[in-house]
Amino acid sequence: MSIVRSNIFDPLSLDLWDPFQGFPFDSLRSISTANDTGAFVNARIDWKETPEAHVFKADLPGVKKEEVKVEVEEGRVLKISGERSREKEEKNDKWHRVERSSGQFMRQFRLPENAKVDQVKAAMENGVLTITVPKEKVKKPEAKAIDISG
Repeated sequence: MSIVRSNIFDPLSLDLWDPFQGFPFDSLRSISTANDTGAFVNARIDWKETPEAHVFKADLPGVKKEEVKVEVEEGRVLKISGERSREKEEKNDKWHRVERSSGQFMRQFRLPENAKVDQVKAAMENGVLTITVPKEKVKKPEAKAIDISG
């Protein structure tokens, strides 16, 4: 049985963020890239919410910050993409095993309404990309006293 979410404002909508991405059942996958080359395509990302911001952390070993692109597209969609180049092969090299992934990666997340998309910051340190999206303070509606007649 597959789960389908159609609310485009749902931050966990499966049309952008797929918690099952990388699992064997492809019917639930919704984001595909042109060149699926292995596990690196499914860059693992943590998303936590603090009282002040939404914080995304992506493990991108061997990727330089110049090879990563962070964008906020229309509809409040945070898009993280890039490519890890394959190591150059020398003529006299003899490879015994190749397990490290290379190729393109792309992940998208629909940001909630309280995200300040014009103040997004990104930093890369030791192969970890950290994206901070500040949150707007939610104003609590004031209670208004109503006179009771009669």
